[in-house]
Amino acid sequence: MSSSVNTMEIESSDVIRLIQQFLKENNLLNSLAALQEETTVALNTVESIEAFSSEILQGHWDNVLRIVSQLKIPEKKLMDLYEQIVIELAELREINTARTLLRQTTPTQLLREQFPDRYLHLEHVLSRSHFEPKEAYPNGVSKEKRRQIIAQALSSEVTVVAPSRLVTLLGQALKFQEQQGMLPPDSAYDLFRGTVPVVKAEADDVPSKCYNTIKFPKKQHAECVAFSPNGQYLVTGSADGFIEIWNYLTAKLRKDLKYQAEDNLMAMESAVLSLGFSKDSEMLASGAQDGKIKVWKIQTGQCLRRYSPAHQGGVTSVCFSPDGTQVLSASFDLTIRLHGLKSGKMLREFRGHTSFVNHASFSLDGTQILSSSSDGTIKIWDYKTANCLKSLTPHDGTGTMAGVAGLTVNSCIPFPKPNQILVCMKSPTAYLLTMDGESIRKFMSPESSTEGATKDLTAAAAARAAGDDNARKEGLGVPMTDFVALSLSPQSEIVYCLAENSQVHCYYADSAKLIKSIPVAEGEVIGMVSHPLSNVLAINTVDGRVLLWKA
Repeated sequence: MSSSVNTMEIESSDVIRLIQQFLKENNLLNSLAALQEETTVALNTVESIEAFSSEILQGHWDNVLRIVSQLKIPEKKLMDLYEQIVIELAELREINTARTLLRQTTPTQLLREQFPDRYLHLEHVLSRSHFEPKEAYPNGVSKEKRRQIIAQALSSEVTVVAPSRLVTLLGQALKFQEQQGMLPPDSAYDLFRGTVPVVKAEADDVPSKCYNTIKFPKKQHAECVAFSPNGQYLVTGSADGFIEIWNYLTAKLRKDLKYQAEDNLMAMESAVLSLGFSKDSEMLASGAQDGKIKVWKIQTGQCLRRYSPAHQGGVTSVCFSPDGTQVLSASFDLTIRLHGLKSGKMLREFRGHTSFVNHASFSLDGTQILSSSSDGTIKIWDYKTANCLKSLTPHDGTGTMAGVAGLTVNSCIPFPKPNQILVCMKSPTAYLLTMDGESIRKFMSPESSTEGATKDLTAAAAARAAGDDNARKEGLGVPMTDFVALSLSPQSEIVYCLAENSQVHCYYADSAKLIKSIPVAEGEVIGMVSHPLSNVLAINTVDGRVLLWKA
């Protein structure tokens, strides 16, 4: 459903006046005069109409002339003003000053040309040896009455504007964009370029509080979540097929993206199972339950490419090649496929897994493909030939991990060191391996090191019921829960492991020492991603929430 966006017409003259006020307040008077002359738009503002009028009524002509010099006043009203000033100077016997004003100012010269009788009257008043009010103010008009007439006439030409309007309006606009989720709050903003500067990665720290939550309607929960590499976008793919971009700080939909403001959301025809960004954060690939893949342009919401279908089963993983010209996908159909973005065709297929392929990614150098499968293996493929170079059944040197063959491998991602990968399996332990399958480090859940712990929850309950108090203290029957997902902190110093019991276990990457375990959700968790530059985690849950945690 789409809706029209109301627009307000802004007069160009109003914009010019805002700039003029800025120039005036910053004492850039030459620039102000030049802008007024070139545009023929006058600022005509005073701090207070009452104060301006009072200056006229009290005859403070030096202040009045200073103010009027910055205003655009009709010629007739200026002639009236200068005529009155000359008369009052004559009354004060400031004859030389009065003659200078009469003979050398533009308004009085206009008076001479247009109203010669009035001009000659002023010359006559100045030539007299004494001041005669009745002669100076004929027709029974007094000085005070003339001041009132002039004050009323000039006050009608000016307006009062709050100070710093340009800066205030810009601030209000930015605040509105922030409240609408268009800008991250409390962040630097390049007003001239209209962009948020790229933030440098924070020093690694453990998230400690849930600062915001994105809530989805029932049966429309987020199946997958992704942060863009530049840290600007948080994207969710939902069970109802919609793809939405969020402000990860405010948990609000990004309305600065026109298509989202108009409710023209990116969407698949079935549940979105996977999301992946291009390296420059400008394109997004989405994989769906029906085997289709679409590639989107983030700024416009335009679908750049459709692969329909890309697989014969749900697409579990999508990612771009390092150069952004190809899309790599994995699927429930047991295959990994490479698709050309320009051609729209499948370029290569990687076959060999005997069960679901849960994840696929490029090696750090882009020459190899890493795939993780429910058949318990990690396969390393040659990118160019699609040949399987290695098939790893991860182990720790004493046999298959956890003593069980064929444990589901949820994912494996390149570790930012040559020939090292992080592996998340359906077990209470994650692993750092070499590309040859040798174990470097194990990240064990806290329960794994507890004597008597077990993965059999029924047995665990029975053991705890049967054990005495000492047995309970020693951990008899403590249930162990498997890991669901893992990710790295911005500087790759911390490994985050999300467990089925909805806890995130945080480990030092260089030692596998547990830093902290955080209960992040009450319900069943689906997945977790980490922000590339900030200590922020996004955890999506079955009950329709995306929980945002930060340090």
